[in-house]
Amino acid sequence: MLRSESLFGKRETNTPNPPLSTTNSLPPVGNSSAAKAIMPSASNSVGNSNNTDSSASSTNEVGSKLIVGPNIKLKGVEITDCDTLVVEGRVEATMDSRVIQIAERGAFKGSAEIDIAEIRGEFDGELTVRQKLVIYATGKVSGKIRYGKVVIEEGGQLAGDVQVGTTAAGARGLAVAKAV
Repeated sequence: MLRSESLFGKRETNTPNPPLSTTNSLPPVGNSSAAKAIMPSASNSVGNSNNTDSSASSTNEVGSKLIVGPNIKLKGVEITDCDTLVVEGRVEATMDSRVIQIAERGAFKGSAEIDIAEIRGEFDGELTVRQKLVIYATGKVSGKIRYGKVVIEEGGQLAGDVQVGTTAAGARGLAVAKAV
């Protein structure tokens, strides 16, 4: 005998699924924290960053961190109020920040004013590093480069208009190098 009741004695109904809960949605747009909810807070990321690069880094970041994951392209943006930018994909932007870390397969094109730059991938554009520029063996940096201090591992590449000193006045009084 066939019945339209389910296994536990309840009838099956053909009602659509109820709407999803909105308790985990973004805050309403209209206050200044909305942009911060979209942009990173303590450790938000853009993309699917499965790569946990546990290499010894000279920076212990605290604060806002933006991770652009592998296979992600971020183009035509201005990045501000970001303590650390980790580039595992491709970024075309302008930024003024504290730290940039470009992973081996990462690439940044544009202009950046940074305190500390750690380059394992590629940087092309205008780079001003107020404190320390570190180019690892797999890193390639090209363009107009200004730095306070520089460390280049064997195999790392630096090309373009390269000057020590981060300001025009500081660069005039210090040695000027053209790397090819």
